[in-house]
Amino acid sequence: MKLGDKIPKDVFNELGISAFSNLPFIQQLSQRLNENVEIIAKVSSKKLQEARDQKKFLLMTLTDKTGSIRAVDWYNADKNFSRINEGDVILARGKVVYFEDHAQINLDKEPESVRILSDLEYDFQRFVDMTSQDIDKMYEKLTIFIKEIRDDDLRRLLQILFFEDEQFVKEFVQVPAGVNVHHAYLGGLLEHTVDVAALCKKVSTVYEQFLNKDLLITGAILHDIGKVKEYKVTQKGFEVTDEGELIGHIVLGTQMLRETASKVPLSKTKLMQLEHIILSHHGELEWGSPVLPKTAEAFVIHMIENMDAKLARFRAIGEKERKNGNERLWSEYDRHLQRRLWLGGTEQ
Repeated sequence: MKLGDKIPKDVFNELGISAFSNLPFIQQLSQRLNENVEIIAKVSSKKLQEARDQKKFLLMTLTDKTGSIRAVDWYNADKNFSRINEGDVILARGKVVYFEDHAQINLDKEPESVRILSDLEYDFQRFVDMTSQDIDKMYEKLTIFIKEIRDDDLRRLLQILFFEDEQFVKEFVQVPAGVNVHHAYLGGLLEHTVDVAALCKKVSTVYEQFLNKDLLITGAILHDIGKVKEYKVTQKGFEVTDEGELIGHIVLGTQMLRETASKVPLSKTKLMQLEHIILSHHGELEWGSPVLPKTAEAFVIHMIENMDAKLARFRAIGEKERKNGNERLWSEYDRHLQRRLWLGGTEQ
């Protein structure tokens, strides 16, 4: 399968080259204080407020894949509050200023300083990143893992999903593994899954007399399948589906497993062990797992997938700092990792 076969046409093929492709990203605006700029951004929040003199102003939060910025409209507050909705992508023009320790945009006076854009007027990748890995090679690696499984029932289970269900594969190679915390880019779920499976394979060689290798690799490949229903890719970026909000990928993944397993003569014990891996892979009740890992294979998958997610966060923070040209030794405090990160590298 080629990359073009996996990514839906309505997401990529109709994009073309945007007339606004040279506009700055939000993270670049702090370097353009007191300059008049144009940006393309998504409205993530809006609020109509009153100043002390009772003059109304519109306060909006604008976002793209690089960050967020506050935008203030002092001139067309009522009109723009009525016509702009949260989730709209806009072309905004204004002056970058520094207020309350943050950069913000004060929108221009003219009514056309804010224009709502149609889907075809901006580059989709302004709102999402893509994996730096080759998707075709990662998918090929995943298929090799599946073909190496000796258990006929487990191998057949995976073949139904990853070889025969074209819609599932398109969604699986497309969606992120998360929208904020880790692997938050196109191909993120595939990258995370392949890395977890590869690490589980290595661990199985160390504990080959103790771990069920086929069950371990199968569980590693299946542990996050519910994310194809939890997340969706739209022209405006990644969004959580209604199913994702109300049910979540752990339960959704378990449901998908049961549906697929009904087509395979899988024993009740094997199915139960795979369900347990999906249900327990977050590791702790307070992290969203309905149960704690209670089999060796489930415990290994939790530890490895948790490590892979955290290392991806380490990598993303370091890459962002380097991209921004920062040479400091420490990152800002990261609430997901609950620590600052050393960025200084190692002495040569």
